[in-house]
Amino acid sequence: MAESLKKRILEALKADGLINENRFYDISQEVNKKNESDVIKMFSENDIVPERSFLTILSRELDIVPIDVSRVTFDEKIVNLVPEKLIRKYSILPLSRIGRDITVIVYDPTDILAIDDIKKVTGCDIKLVVATRRQLEDSIRSFFKSEEDDILSVIDEDISNVEVLETAQSCDDSEITQESKAAPIIKMVDLVITEAIRQRVSDIHMEPQEKNLRIRYRIDGKLHDVFDLPKKNQKAIITRIKIMSNLDITETRVPQDGRFRVKSKNKEIDFRVSSLPTVFGNKIVLRALDKSNLSVGLETLGFLPEPLAVFKDALRKPFGIILVTGPTGSGKSTTLYSVLNKMNMTEKHIVTVEDPVEYQLEGITQIAANPEIGLDFASGLRSLLRQSPDIIMVGEIRDFETADIAVKASLTGQMVLSTLHTNDAVGAITRLVNMGVEPFLIASSLVMACAQRLLRKICVNCKIPAEIPPKTLKEIKEQYGKLVDTDKFYKGKGCPMCNGSGYYGRLGTLETLFVDDEIKDMINRRKSEGEIRKHLSSKGVRSLRENAMIKFIKGWTTLEEVLRVT
Repeated sequence: MAESLKKRILEALKADGLINENRFYDISQEVNKKNESDVIKMFSENDIVPERSFLTILSRELDIVPIDVSRVTFDEKIVNLVPEKLIRKYSILPLSRIGRDITVIVYDPTDILAIDDIKKVTGCDIKLVVATRRQLEDSIRSFFKSEEDDILSVIDEDISNVEVLETAQSCDDSEITQESKAAPIIKMVDLVITEAIRQRVSDIHMEPQEKNLRIRYRIDGKLHDVFDLPKKNQKAIITRIKIMSNLDITETRVPQDGRFRVKSKNKEIDFRVSSLPTVFGNKIVLRALDKSNLSVGLETLGFLPEPLAVFKDALRKPFGIILVTGPTGSGKSTTLYSVLNKMNMTEKHIVTVEDPVEYQLEGITQIAANPEIGLDFASGLRSLLRQSPDIIMVGEIRDFETADIAVKASLTGQMVLSTLHTNDAVGAITRLVNMGVEPFLIASSLVMACAQRLLRKICVNCKIPAEIPPKTLKEIKEQYGKLVDTDKFYKGKGCPMCNGSGYYGRLGTLETLFVDDEIKDMINRRKSEGEIRKHLSSKGVRSLRENAMIKFIKGWTTLEEVLRVT
């Protein structure tokens, strides 16, 4: 909304007698601080003036037809042209379609993001009519009447007398515990978990806000708003999760970790639970760990044939260190667990030390590190060496002591697998040197270092050709000329299957550094990262960006995703 339009709306409200002289100055000051869309939200949500009166002025000043949503019968086929998630996110409802024109009901006609997203998803031109926010949201809830709404209504009716107190000191724990065992609370928690499994969620975030409990799902690496639950039931819901995870429900001042397991469609899924005290209550994050993902093998993780072959060659070595590097959430643990699953044979003794244990694997000895009692990675690794292991997996090499023991273990006949936080494969060498490990020990023990990332895959259900700007395409061909053998590129249009995102699922991309005699010599001579990278490039070893770019050229992912991740 332009500044002049903002002023016109204020003057119209005053002229219609909806704002008196005393309030006009205060409201004007508030309006002048806000951007376009926030002004309409302020009047629509805060009952400053009657909603119907504001709607009349808004439609008049913007020359948009107003509509009484309560008198409209919605066509399911028309509404389903836009994913439910977008409808709920922007509080909009498709009304009708004529050819390539879709008429959409909105309460905020200035929300350009909403209009652009709907246009992108439907591929149609958007025409707007305007309604009150309250009417529109009531119609959305009515149209998408679901188990979530049923449970929320039961919660409101059944336990409306339970008051959730803000301070832990004055909270009656027995009362909260009883509420957490009430059927509506159990159903709500079950709904959140069931829906998360259905949507292939990797993490569930339960975040206490000032007025509600926000539930977000991490799907394919991105967080999405899903539910806003009543604030009065926050403690009961959090307590229910804590009971399931065997956590101390009376302790709200310090972080806690736990886990529980659920069965869904004949497969068991572990949930690792982390509780963290925040200003508005305990925040809970549940990490979903599906063991069925580990049995599929390295071949199905999305790696290209060349780096995958190098990885397999490294695993055939009888001893040495294999390091997988990358940031948090890049799939390092899944890759290592998949390797352990393949190596898990009767004649092999496999031991892990982790913080925490993510996947519980049958036939493998797993140790949970606990620094509070002196069981850290270094002491755990030192102890397990006395257990005569063949293969060792260390959750992460964080310090010199752990690195030193791992190197010495690999030199005495064990295969050691571990992770490091570095940007690329070559950086693993520098990181070990900076920790204090001698270069000659690194050269003797390191078999392979690899860097891994996860790219979102284009949704196969709504995959369409994508146009790359000529300037960008020219730059790509100049930089990756040998790899770019096509002018056909793709993207996801957005559909109900992918919740309008255009992406469905993820695939790994891998950069490998196999330590051959030449690399060993360069490590011993303390060559820089840049010199080692230059040597690898001259040998035809592709970088992380180049491996990801091939996936874009093959039509598996988008250019935006490649640039975002690498």
